[in-house]
Amino acid sequence: MAQEMRRLGPAFDAKEVLGGGIVDYGKKSVIVADLDSTLTVSKSPIDQEMSALVCDLLERKKLAMITGSSYEQFTKQFISILSCSDKRMANLFVFTTCATTFHRYRGGEWARIYAENLTADERKRIKKAFADTFEELGYQHPKVVYGSLIEDRGTQMTFSALGQEAPIELKAAWDPDMKRRMVIRDALVKRLPGFHVGIGGATSIDVTRKGINKAYGIRKIMEHMHCKAKDILFIGDALMRGGNDYPVRTEGVDCIQVSGPEEGKEIIREIIKSTKK
Repeated sequence: MAQEMRRLGPAFDAKEVLGGGIVDYGKKSVIVADLDSTLTVSKSPIDQEMSALVCDLLERKKLAMITGSSYEQFTKQFISILSCSDKRMANLFVFTTCATTFHRYRGGEWARIYAENLTADERKRIKKAFADTFEELGYQHPKVVYGSLIEDRGTQMTFSALGQEAPIELKAAWDPDMKRRMVIRDALVKRLPGFHVGIGGATSIDVTRKGINKAYGIRKIMEHMHCKAKDILFIGDALMRGGNDYPVRTEGVDCIQVSGPEEGKEIIREIIKSTKK
């Protein structure tokens, strides 16, 4: 039976892979996906339709998730919603906080494989860099915020402009074109030469150690899942320059840009359709 194919073309059409060419889903053994704004709306659990699609996908492919969320947050949004068999869960590989931590399912439970924790001094430097950047830019925080503005995720520091628990509709409207965060990010990069600074989620900026980003995650996926770049298809919403998915593009992996979970579902349906059990 002919495999379902997707034509590649100019960047950022949700129905095309970045860079040009043709991808055969049936030949991809590993699907890698972002979470927020890709498989679900920001900081929200995946819906039941997505849960069912993911379980169906895990019957056919290995799925690696790379997200800026903490493992605890990812568990709430994703793992706790899935109703998959142990066999299918064993095909799920979880790289949280921009791949600075890695968990996989073994013997009926989740085991941590590694964690690239920041030191106390590194955390202090990052917090100061944010404070100095805000002062330099004359940036004023909103009068009403929802939770912490800067969250220490152990392996990553994350700034959320409206607070970590801001309502989805406010987050979606605050910086849809990422221009506000790009100004802050560019100023931060100058102050943090030893770190990677990327835009993620709807209102976030993530800081990890230099060299530890989603490209690092792709290399770890290839190492732990014994695959090559040609075997991988990445799905994400922030593949533009400065986005926290952008580093994936440097690893020679086919990438599809989506604008949200409905397009994410479309891609997963096509992958499932193209692949025999």
